Amino acid sequence: MNTKLKAVKPGLALVLLGLVFGIVMGVSFGINEDLYKNFVATEIIANSDVHDEKSNDKIWRYAQRAHFHATGIAAFSLGLILLLIFTDMKAKIKSATSLLIGLGSFYPLAWLSMFLLAPSIGRSSAHDHILTNIFTYVGAGGLLSGIFLLVANLFFGCCREEKNSDFD
Repeated sequence: MNTKLKAVKPGLALVLLGLVFGIVMGVSFGINEDLYKNFVATEIIANSDVHDEKSNDKIWRYAQRAHFHATGIAAFSLGLILLLIFTDMKAKIKSATSLLIGLGSFYPLAWLSMFLLAPSIGRSSAHDHILTNIFTYVGAGGLLSGIFLLVANLFFGCCREEKNSDFD
């Protein structure tokens, strides 16, 4: 089994880190949710010129979305990588595909960056911030590209490992 895992380890590591991130966020909510809410409330007061009456609830929701997306994306990405293990894809392309799928773990960081930035610069500015955009495009783009390669192999035979003989 270890030889089958070798090609997908880069993506698997990212997915597992994403899962741990999501779980740690959830646990931290349970331990001290007020820490998050107080951070938002304090910063909104200090920067009231960039906020409206919805800001407090919406920004708190960004932290929740980071947690939800981290655990959700990691769960189905783990399934995709397990499926990838059993494909006949070339080892290097399998490794690259796993890495692309693993990059999906960056998408929840877009929500986290909005949570951290929005209290001081406003919701719209946080949404359009370069850090948020990088996490969004790397995460969503990587994941979609990885899924595309996996589907291309599964349904269209793309990137198959060369067979040495007719008896393989």
